[in-house]
Amino acid sequence: MPIHVICPSCHARFKVGDQHAGKTGACPKCKGQIQIPSAADEVVIHAPESEAGAKDATGRNVLKPIKRKETKFQLNAALMVGGAVVLTLAIAFLLGNSAEQFGDALLYVLASGAVLLGPPLAYAAYSFLRDDELEAYQGTDLLVRSLACGAVYAGLWGLYWYLGYQIFGSEAYNIEGLEIFQLGILVGVVVGIGTGTALVCFDLDPITAFFHFALYFGATVLLRAVMQLDLLPGMGGS
Repeated sequence: MPIHVICPSCHARFKVGDQHAGKTGACPKCKGQIQIPSAADEVVIHAPESEAGAKDATGRNVLKPIKRKETKFQLNAALMVGGAVVLTLAIAFLLGNSAEQFGDALLYVLASGAVLLGPPLAYAAYSFLRDDELEAYQGTDLLVRSLACGAVYAGLWGLYWYLGYQIFGSEAYNIEGLEIFQLGILVGVVVGIGTGTALVCFDLDPITAFFHFALYFGATVLLRAVMQLDLLPGMGGS
């Protein structure tokens, strides 16, 4: 078995037969003296052993973690999201200027908007709030989770309205307006349930789940402001 030798003077690499092990000779390049290492002193790097464990039909170890796919920034997707935001703000502005024409039907318009915004915002928030150390949800699985999460988010506005009436009464809710602590109770309940929903749907940590719901909640509150409504239902009374 040949012995690998490196000249200490010119760092040339070459091989010599094992019969020269332990001898001194001249480097074929710079003619400097070289001490040939013995076979016992040579460091041998062994080839990696095959991975233990069960393997699938392609030969990949089924116990080996699946390599996570990185989410890349896509310009087309960013432009679509930006366009959707501008369009949504424009629609909210037009609806706000026509609020008197809707009358009692405005409540149904707001409910429809909350439902339509839920899944897209849940999908968008997950795309940049998800844990990069975990495999991302994709395809149908991500679509179903976004639909479910968005539906719950929209339903929380209905829960907010229902609790406001049941706990504080219609007079305080519609005429006098709710106090700050009353609004805080309603918002706290909604935020708590919304955070728990994000935890279940997307396996986010509690803080990230809070921001996931906060994105939806903040977006809908902003749209209410664009429509020249109270930021929160029951805030201004009559």
